Amino acid sequence: MPSTVLILKAGSTFRALVPHIGDFEDWIRAGLDAPELAVRVADARRDPLPPAETLAGVVITGSHAMVTDREPWSEAAAAWLRGAVQAGLPVLGICYGHQLLAHCLGGEVGYHPGGIEIGTVPVQLRPAAADDPLLGGLPPRFEAHVVHRQSVLALPEGAVLLAGNAFEPVQAFRAGSAAWGVQFHPEFSAQAMRGYVDGLRQDLLDDGRDPDAIHRQVADTPAAASVLRRFAHHLQRRA
Repeated sequence: MPSTVLILKAGSTFRALVPHIGDFEDWIRAGLDAPELAVRVADARRDPLPPAETLAGVVITGSHAMVTDREPWSEAAAAWLRGAVQAGLPVLGICYGHQLLAHCLGGEVGYHPGGIEIGTVPVQLRPAAADDPLLGGLPPRFEAHVVHRQSVLALPEGAVLLAGNAFEPVQAFRAGSAAWGVQFHPEFSAQAMRGYVDGLRQDLLDDGRDPDAIHRQVADTPAAASVLRRFAHHLQRRA
């Protein structure tokens, strides 16, 4: 069995954060915490993507882009991802990756009518998560970091809803037996989350939000962070 995990990079974090805490792929690599697995990074905006059969799994990062912009690189990544899911490759899509996974499988993605969701928020598991290979065993309610304006508005046919909250009904879903999307950010540290609140401060003020209050509510999210380790363990069990 292949032992390489592909981090499919769909974007980068704020430039101001990179010198201090690295970029999305660095946070995901650390969160996987799996030295037994080789990690390869491919930037979907410019790099060729490898055949699915050469990989143990793939994690798709977040992005400051929007899935509904249908940029050529994003649509090409969606086509590759659709084939990977059909081939049975284990997939974990995060934020943009979550939305791209839903889009490529026939779901609907668009702007959330309530605007931006940002900060440390509660997430509740749905009944179907009880025996899910990835989310099963998480606390019924846990805290997670989020920052998104777009959402999965309609799940792909046959997809299983695994988690949500009062603002965002689709915080996590599974498609088939081995592809998951999570709207929240398991790779974010509290420092990264605060960096996003700071980076979007003016946007939040323009939206009538209180960035200082959001900043104060940021906290560690160990249960959400465990999703990356759980995904790595899932890959190792398959090997």
